[in-house]
Amino acid sequence: MKTRVGFIFDLDGVIVDTAKYHFLAWKKLANSLGIDFTETQNEQLKGVSRVKSLEKILSWGNLQLSEDKFMELMGKKNADYLSYISKMSSSEILPNVPKILNYLVDNKIPVALGSASKNAKAILTKVGLFNKFQTIVDGNSVTKAKPDPEVFLVAAEKLRVQPKNCVVFEDSLAGIQAANSAGMLSIGIGDSKVLSNADYVFKDFTEISFNFINQIIEKELSAS
Repeated sequence: MKTRVGFIFDLDGVIVDTAKYHFLAWKKLANSLGIDFTETQNEQLKGVSRVKSLEKILSWGNLQLSEDKFMELMGKKNADYLSYISKMSSSEILPNVPKILNYLVDNKIPVALGSASKNAKAILTKVGLFNKFQTIVDGNSVTKAKPDPEVFLVAAEKLRVQPKNCVVFEDSLAGIQAANSAGMLSIGIGDSKVLSNADYVFKDFTEISFNFINQIIEKELSAS
């Protein structure tokens, strides 16, 4: 029997561009504390948990808060973010993502979501992709943020696929580091300079062919 190959997708910046909504919510929060917040700084928060993100923003402003205030601000940021994503639709799915997902599902290749987002299920439901995933591992399922590989290792376990036979699509440096640490094949989606540690990098899914997917599957099987 052939060893199974599994594909794991990050959410933000890979399937949908929710980074812009995170940016707006974090910017609103940072500015309310008198802290400047730029899109360049927002790049550093990609793939990072809400707790770590707020810690970074506070460090940029040299601010320290009580635990109660910290939790209050996290809740406020999430409420603003949820107000943005509540208006999402399938029109916000990034180019060619459904085409690749459908190809994998039609060929009975195990597919998982591995995301730091605690709102992953809500977002996938809003854009109509929830049923494409065999399993969803999100910020509610794990305790360690990327670049720790926990989210991908849990996804592999739920798919019943060996980590070495998993392929990860990621748009963040922390996510690529997590995939590499898990011993998985990493495919960066985005800027090749930022994602230089990935095994492969594509601007987006319009550059990924079915032939490439098939070659990856064969490569992973032959390496088993």
